[in-house]
Parts: sequence; structure tokens; C-alpha cells
Amino acid sequence: MADERGDSVLNGYDPNGFYCEMLRSAANQPIRDRLADLTIDALQRRSADAEAELYNLGITFTVYSDKDAIDRILPFDVIPRVLSSSEWDHIERGVIQRVAAINHLLDDIYHDEKILKDGIVPAELIKGNANYRPIMQGVKVPHKSYVNICGTDIVRGADGTFMVLEDNARTPSGVSYVIENRHMMARAFPDLMNGIGIRPVDNYGLMLQAAMQEIAPAGVDDPQVVLLSPGTYNSAYFEHVFLAREMGVPLVEGRDLLVENDQVYMRTISGLSRVDVIYRRLNDDFLDPEAFLADSMLGVPGLMRAYRAGKVSLANAVGTGVSDDKAVYAYMPRIIQYYLGEEAILPNVETNICREPDALQYTLDNMHNLVVKPVGEAGGYGITIGPKATKDELAEARAKLIADPSNYISQPVISLSVSPTLVDGGIEGRHVDLRPFAITGEKTWVLPGGLTRVALRRGSLVVNSSQGGGSKDTWVLE
Repeated sequence: MADERGDSVLNGYDPNGFYCEMLRSAANQPIRDRLADLTIDALQRRSADAEAELYNLGITFTVYSDKDAIDRILPFDVIPRVLSSSEWDHIERGVIQRVAAINHLLDDIYHDEKILKDGIVPAELIKGNANYRPIMQGVKVPHKSYVNICGTDIVRGADGTFMVLEDNARTPSGVSYVIENRHMMARAFPDLMNGIGIRPVDNYGLMLQAAMQEIAPAGVDDPQVVLLSPGTYNSAYFEHVFLAREMGVPLVEGRDLLVENDQVYMRTISGLSRVDVIYRRLNDDFLDPEAFLADSMLGVPGLMRAYRAGKVSLANAVGTGVSDDKAVYAYMPRIIQYYLGEEAILPNVETNICREPDALQYTLDNMHNLVVKPVGEAGGYGITIGPKATKDELAEARAKLIADPSNYISQPVISLSVSPTLVDGGIEGRHVDLRPFAITGEKTWVLPGGLTRVALRRGSLVVNSSQGGGSKDTWVLE
């Protein structure tokens, strides 16, 4: 029974009519029962201890727009988000299907261009895309696996349907929080976890390293894998250190690598050492000053020559950003049907592509009811949420949309599901999304669970860490 000095955790909790991740699943009953034995006071004490430990461990991200705070911990909510085995099976199949279609698309647009010739996706949407890389034309990628690490952002609507909000096929981040959140929960809440039967997440580093070895250049028996980071000032640097350690591979910066005779080498204290696979956490533009931005100090001159010669593999492949563009996203159901002959297991959120005149007019007429997003931005930047925007914000968004319609899409406001969250000394429903991480070498494996991001501000739909969101541990039941 809960301590008499305080209410038990879920007493009086009200999701306010939203779909609740905790209350709507019968599979969660054992967790609800255990939460009922905890008081709010006890939960707050353990939560404060957990946050202090996160900071002491250096589990942080960087907010570039905040002049006062360089590094922050990602706020961590201690009430887990729980998925039943059947819910997870559906998500997992949908993510695997989506990654397969994305890899088919990338292989096609950089080789035969059949989908463009058949008019399924407008050619100018691909060829005119800022992330389309002509230098990738004809480059053979091992197993035709362009996107080796994919983070798929999934939301659940009012009727309980899972939908894909966007694909992250360039350098998705956040998996370190998934693993560290689980370690934190195991230390702080063993009484909640013991005997429940939760699928583990600790093998991510091993699976990632195995996939990196599978995509090594042909004929390399014992490939040397490295993780290439922009360095300590990157917002996800903690994650780069974490993943290199989990994989058991060197963490390098561009200055640690050089190219000779189209072969990549790493500078070590005992001389040059050949590098076969690079898990890069650098965007395309900064990879190679010979091929992209000439003034990049972060990349490796000649890297694209080595890559095109088949002497080194890059994960993710160059040019994958064209597939996670928010306008290309709108065509994903058609892309899945075209390459796989299947309906999308995880549907898209209904999307209006503002480069199309009818969709532009509809968006302009209904901006007060829609979410308007720039196609190239990430991290929640540049988004206008119509129902919550001021007149001035709507006017500014309208002007930008009219000036450059092809840079925008619009979507209806989704009534996102909520999860009970500890805020201001009580428990309230806060909106959540989910980012499962898929690893692809010869085949695709999905980490059970993923990053549940939570919008900590009351009523907010923006879960991004850069916009004040936090995270929860995600439990997939056996």
C-alpha cells in the first residue's frame, strides 16, 4: 500500500480525454499496480537522485541557441512508457518495411531512376533536393544498404493508431539516452522492473558493430571500424563517446584521418593504420572539403575518392538526406507500394505538399488549423503550430510560405497520445512520441523500444530536446 503521508502515484491522474499510453493497455496492469504502491514524495526523491546522477555521468546535450547554458542534461521522467509485445511487433514490422523502401529508393535514384521515369515521385523533388548528391551516381553500396542507422519518429493519434511523423536517415541521434535511461531505471526503480519481463536494450553496441563489419569493402576479413565525430563542441558529443565505447572502436575526428592512394588511414602512436568502415556523425557537407564545402575543417580531404573507389564504407551512405526530406516523406506510402508491393504498415500523417498549387491554397486557407513545417529543418525549428500561433506568427509564416512554397509542407494537428509524467509535484499527462532505432547491414534489426520523447510544457506538442522536451524509458514487454 502507498505510504499514508502522500497520495499514490496514479491517484487522481486524468489524461484529459487524450489517448493514454499507461491506462489504455491491459498489459500495463502489473506496472500500474506497482506504481500504486509508490507515493508522489517517494517518486520525487528518486527522480531528483536520477537527474543528479545523469548530470554527474555527463549525459548531456548542447543548446546552441541558449547563451547562458552550453550543456544540459536531457530532462528524464521516471514513469516509463510501456508497449505490449503485440504493439511492438506492429511497430517493428512497420519500421523494417519503411527502411527497406528507403534503401530501395536510394539505390534506384542513384542508379536506374525507375521511380522518377515512372512518375511516382516528381524528378525535380529528388534532383532539386538540397541533399541530393550527384557524386553518388553509380556508386555501389554493400548490400544496397544506404541507411544503416535509421531513427523513425512515430506518434499515436486519438484512436490509438501509430503513424510515422518523419524519417531520420542521415545521422539520427538519441540512442545513448535509450540505453542510459534503462541503466538509470534499473538502479533507481528495481522494485518497478523486477519480474515484469522487459526486453533488453544493452546489445545495441554489439549489433551496430556487427552491421558495420557486414558493410565493409569486399575482401576485407577483419575490418577496422571507427566513429567519426565533429568533436567536443557538437551537441551530441556525449553520444559519440558513448557509442564508440559500446562498439569498442576508436573515436576519431577528421584531423586523425588521411587518404593515400584512395585508402583511408588513421594516425596512431605506432604509425598509420588502415580504416575500412566509418560510422560518421558528420553531415555530408562537412565530410570532404575536396567534394563538398571547401572550407570544412571537420572532414577528410579525399574521403569521397576512397569511397567511390570502394576502399572504405560510410554509414550512413552519402546522399541519404534526400530520403528523409519532409516533402519526399509525403510520397512514402507510394514508394513502399512501388518497391515492395505492400500497403504501409505504419501510415503517414496526412500531408499537404505546398509545392503543389492545390495543397498550397489549402494550407494558406487553413493555416490557423494546421502545422506548417519547413522541409529541410530538424529539431523542431521553423515549425508553426496554427492553433497555438499568434496573429503575428501566422502572418510571418504565411509570408515565408508564399515566398518559397516548395520549402514547406503542412499537416493537421495530431491529438498526440499522452503518458503520465511527474511535473511540479504531481502527475499530469504529457504528449509523447517514439523514435525506434533500426540498424541495417545485411538485414535490419530494431532496438526493442526506442527513445520516448515527452513534451514537458503543459499543452505543448513539441517534444524535441532543443525545444524543452525530455525523455522516458521505453519498456517493451516480453
